[in-house]
Amino acid sequence: MRFVFSIGDINGIGPEIVIKSIERIIKKSKDDFIIVAPYGLIKETAAQLNSKFNFEHVNSINEISSNSSQLIIIDQKKYRLDTGKPTKTSGEISFNSIIKSYDIVKQGLADAVITAPISKTAWNLAGYNYPGHTELFAELCNSKNFVMMFLSKKMNGSLITIHEPINKVPKLITNKKLERHLKVVKETLTNDLNLKQIKIAVLGLNPHAGENGNIGKEEEEIIKPFIDKNSDLLSGPFPSDAFFANRSEKNYDLVIGMYHDQLLIPFKIMNFTSGVNFTAGLPIVRTSPDHGTAYNIAGKMIADESSMVEAYKYARKIVINRKLNSK
Repeated sequence: MRFVFSIGDINGIGPEIVIKSIERIIKKSKDDFIIVAPYGLIKETAAQLNSKFNFEHVNSINEISSNSSQLIIIDQKKYRLDTGKPTKTSGEISFNSIIKSYDIVKQGLADAVITAPISKTAWNLAGYNYPGHTELFAELCNSKNFVMMFLSKKMNGSLITIHEPINKVPKLITNKKLERHLKVVKETLTNDLNLKQIKIAVLGLNPHAGENGNIGKEEEEIIKPFIDKNSDLLSGPFPSDAFFANRSEKNYDLVIGMYHDQLLIPFKIMNFTSGVNFTAGLPIVRTSPDHGTAYNIAGKMIADESSMVEAYKYARKIVINRKLNSK
């Protein structure tokens, strides 16, 4: 199999963790790899890390073939480093790396894409108005029903709303949205993660999961009827504080959260160096580490690549399961 890595924000830890990850993986794997990045940046970062692996340098996708080397760098040409901060240049390079990585997978030259962390501020400086990877890949794939999921050995989670201001969240929670979400995550758990007996927990929106309508109406009017309709799969709604305090996530294959921080705070506490972000509902496989650009340690060569390695492992697992379950 072959996997393509986008470089992420070059002023953050993206180049470092991509090289560290591939160096770890390539020692034990027969898989092939592509990095879409400025060639000079890869050489410079590899030298700083004292990396010894060999790689082939090409200028375009058209130069990739089945006979290519185990590791290929597709050159993005010129770059300028401003380590530790988002810039227009870093936004342009990270965005274009993703577009080219997607094209490589779409053309069948790689099985999955693994994306290094980007900066939304840098994207905005470069004129790209996307909330993040998830929404961009959904647009590229023309996928209307997609879900941001988080995968780990300790807990799997998914979000009903993604990068939304908290004051907009209640109006976005509708029965139609919940049903579409369930369809995607059910298919993902069954086909991508190869789980057969599925148990899903649903968190409430309001404190105490609404406390029978006394602290918000969303649970009584929308969330509970949705759970009752799908009671063969779903349980809840659970107050998120007590749910995680009791480590109840251990009893479920997936935890559905209503908004970003409700789910991501406990997930990252459990999995800060091992969690994986996965875009469910796409025809292609895309994973990433579950952390950001870490500008504060960029250039110091001390970043932990473990989450990126896990992103590769999950991408590989999902590719294999999709092939297995499509027969």
